[in-house]
Amino acid sequence: MAVEKLSEGQLKAALEDLSNWELKDEKLHRELKFKNFVQAWGFMTQVAMEAEKADHHPEWCNVYSRVTIDLTTHEADGISQKDVALAKKIDQIAATLLG
Repeated sequence: MAVEKLSEGQLKAALEDLSNWELKDEKLHRELKFKNFVQAWGFMTQVAMEAEKADHHPEWCNVYSRVTIDLTTHEADGISQKDVALAKKIDQIAATLLG
């Protein structure tokens, strides 16, 4: 089944539901700051397991206690429901670590 790019209206609604995310360079974007490198790495490990289950992987960067995440669906040439679903999982994981 083909993955479809979200319409402008769908994307706007998704962004309202994802308060920690913004649109940057046509991708869902979030930056997180953890207590230290170990906590950031633990977060990334948990996200990696969820991403693997969903067969949908983030573009991300880790520098010490900071993690930057960008989500896009290459096969849809933009943001799809797969990105929104992974963003929600990421938010759940972050909430358990950041409070």
